[in-house]
Amino acid sequence: MKIAIFGATGATGLLLTERCLAAGHTVKALTRNPATYPFSDRTEVIQGDSKDPEAVRKTIAGVDLVLSALGARSLKKEDILEDSLPLIVAAMQQAGVRRIITLGSAGALPTSLDKQPAYRRWIVQNIVYNTVLKWPVASQIAQYAILSASDLEWTMVMPPMLTNGKARGKLRIDGEALPRNGSRIARADVADFMMQQIDNPQWVRKGVYISW
Repeated sequence: MKIAIFGATGATGLLLTERCLAAGHTVKALTRNPATYPFSDRTEVIQGDSKDPEAVRKTIAGVDLVLSALGARSLKKEDILEDSLPLIVAAMQQAGVRRIITLGSAGALPTSLDKQPAYRRWIVQNIVYNTVLKWPVASQIAQYAILSASDLEWTMVMPPMLTNGKARGKLRIDGEALPRNGSRIARADVADFMMQQIDNPQWVRKGVYISW
């Protein structure tokens, strides 16, 4: 399978690249600086930015599936998802590519905290989501809305805080809300779960929460 990866040079994107190659897939990766991408010699690299329609089109041309690990890299207003996702959706529709699996966030929907204890729900909603993570959460809300409005076969994987630790291989999965007291999960587990969705129809056109 030929897979396009957006956000390939980020921490989760690198894990996705590694797993795609290990599984025997061919990878096309969009990156602004190919010199910093450790898999350049084993992938087809498109130099450019995910906010550039032509670079996005080139990345998607000829692939079977799209993986996106795009997301805010700071707490500032970056609009990376607001600007990039419409271009990716349009390019996929033009190229006839149907499947996209994206890295999202547990804050993407207003019901995401429904299974949390009341005190934790209040703290996360009022202190974390509305202040510290205001802009990253806004981008994730936009990503969900953009995907939902499309006719693509999308899946948005929505974890809580990501760590760089080892994968545990044991996670809780919920299609309604973040599992109770779910507060973190390793990027490695997230990358593994995203890869498992390539041939899994269960979460097509849905968001899915995962946590330890």
